[in-house]
Amino acid sequence: LKTQSLRDFSKYVEEHIKNAPVGGYPSGFINQDAMAAVVIFNLGGPTDAGHGDDTATLTLKPAAAYTAVQAIVGKSLSQQTLAEWLEDWAPNITAIAGDETLTIAAAISGIRKMTIKATSQRDSTVGEFSASRSSMDDIEAKSQETLPTAFLFQVVPFEGLGTSTINLRLSVITGEDKPVLKLRWVGEEAQREEFAIEFKQVLEHEVGGFVPLTIGTFTLGN
Repeated sequence: LKTQSLRDFSKYVEEHIKNAPVGGYPSGFINQDAMAAVVIFNLGGPTDAGHGDDTATLTLKPAAAYTAVQAIVGKSLSQQTLAEWLEDWAPNITAIAGDETLTIAAAISGIRKMTIKATSQRDSTVGEFSASRSSMDDIEAKSQETLPTAFLFQVVPFEGLGTSTINLRLSVITGEDKPVLKLRWVGEEAQREEFAIEFKQVLEHEVGGFVPLTIGTFTLGN
């Protein structure tokens, strides 16, 4: 069996072990990095090695919303691209401006009405034997409406896991004629690790009572 459904995987493992002959020595292995697991039903024991060809493999598929987050994080975005993405995933998003919460409509409007404003300052000093000039450009992004600073994205990343909140911090790059926007996933590595830990806990709850589980991968010899 190969499946992306945690429910089908758990059901198959339970039924298969209950109906398997005694002495099969089933073992399960969890690959947390890949969000995957495999149960080998006929691995065998120390004195009677099995063929290891009766298996069930689970590879979790990221939810659509989680895939959408991963696809946009860290990318250079135009105002229109980000505004359309926010519209598409509005039910999942809470917009933040400093310590205040914005409606998603207000946040999108602020993004669309953002402009680049540049001001220049030039100083000139003339002495008896010298003259110096300096210039400084101050470039900032402003909006006719309140500009969001972050977005909280509610998502169930994989089937069987709980709802998580991904903090997406908005940054604006002002070196071009038009604003370039980026979303940064705050605490990305730590949160991905939390997903992996939760995946292991869910598997132990679902099939741990039927088969011993080990963190890692197993490769059969020749």
